[in-house]
Amino acid sequence: MAHKYLAEAIEELGVQDRTVAVSPVGCAVFLYYYLDVGNTQAAHGRAPAVALGHKLANPDSIVVSYQGDGDLAAIGLAEILQVAQLGWPMTFLFINNAIYGMTGGQMAPTTLRQQRTTTSPQGRTSLTGQPLKVAEMIAGLDGPAYVERVALFNSKQRNRAKKAIKRALALQVENRGLGFVEVLSECPTHLRMTPVEAQKWVEENMVPIFPLGVKKDLDSGPRFALDRPHFDPETVVRALGGSKQAPPRFAEGFPAHIDEHDVAIKFAGAGGDGAQTIARLTALAGINEGFDSTYIPSYGPESRGGTSYADVHISRQEVLSPAAPRPHALVVFNPHSLKKFGPCVAPAGVVLYDATVISDPPPLVSSVLQIGIPFARIAADLGNVKVKNAVALGAFQAATRLFPAETFLNALRQSMNDDRELAALNEEAFVRGRKAFGALSAKAN
Repeated sequence: MAHKYLAEAIEELGVQDRTVAVSPVGCAVFLYYYLDVGNTQAAHGRAPAVALGHKLANPDSIVVSYQGDGDLAAIGLAEILQVAQLGWPMTFLFINNAIYGMTGGQMAPTTLRQQRTTTSPQGRTSLTGQPLKVAEMIAGLDGPAYVERVALFNSKQRNRAKKAIKRALALQVENRGLGFVEVLSECPTHLRMTPVEAQKWVEENMVPIFPLGVKKDLDSGPRFALDRPHFDPETVVRALGGSKQAPPRFAEGFPAHIDEHDVAIKFAGAGGDGAQTIARLTALAGINEGFDSTYIPSYGPESRGGTSYADVHISRQEVLSPAAPRPHALVVFNPHSLKKFGPCVAPAGVVLYDATVISDPPPLVSSVLQIGIPFARIAADLGNVKVKNAVALGAFQAATRLFPAETFLNALRQSMNDDRELAALNEEAFVRGRKAFGALSAKAN
């Protein structure tokens, strides 16, 4: 019925060709089967954020986020609160059936006291808290213009539901604000009841806990004048600080000596070691050479002392997965990172570690080249220990010959912008790193 009322409202308001429906994980996901409008499926709980992206990208669109109670009121609670507080003209339909319907009948934030579910087989008790009254929570925010809770258990309530859904949509069409409608809905499957019995259960059990009616209605709410974003290529390039001029290329081709199609690299260290920076520079180097490249950061919970790592892929055609569980090369700055990721390096791979802080590296498979270079000590000799990552980058280039040295130096200069002094220091650190690896290689031979 909620699907039907939404479809009728879209048709009556004449906005079918402008409407984008956003549905997340759960029963709500099947919305795209029934509505002939633009459709986007969002990750669990993230429908409000995706909906906001649609609205910002195209303010003329009519965006409807259609979510269940497990989705919106649990994993997606932060998203709906923040987006609702913004108050932008959008429409949210919240289906409350007091249970996780699609994923097995677990207790949801809206599950009633004493209600039995697969995760509360003895009934919801005081240990698991009270059911969450979402409509009242949303109405208490300053952003929304209209909030109402409706039901579907008889013809009178269905008529009210239809009017509420249309009003929430009309507010957006008129650019007057955000509308939120909570719909009490039956779930005969998990209640183990007939549809008629389930309707009666909603009326007798849910309504006393979730009172029906309008919770907020700013009838003379503000009219929004939403600016359209710029998609002009020159404007976008200028905003990103880019250039229309193609970067110079120094490589003769793809680094097939490492892998024929896709090179995976991992950089890791403590927070502040600079692993993320050189990972980003390596990805930029790959892009500058004309290859598809990705950089995925992962930050540990500690700002200092934990493991902060990044995965980089450089592919001849297209990176199919950004993660690098079996990297061809690993650069690490602390013992914990070497212990954690060293055994993951692919056979015949390369491991470079900071010998300043790692004096007893764990043994790896014999085919992996493991070399310690004092990144931090070399950087300290240059007068700034912070450039130890540039030292590591130089050693990495020399050890892997991923791209020519000039490719990485060009990426360094791009990242430094107009700070010539800092750029010069980083370039010198890069050169020192290359020399350090060369000296160690010559000594080993």
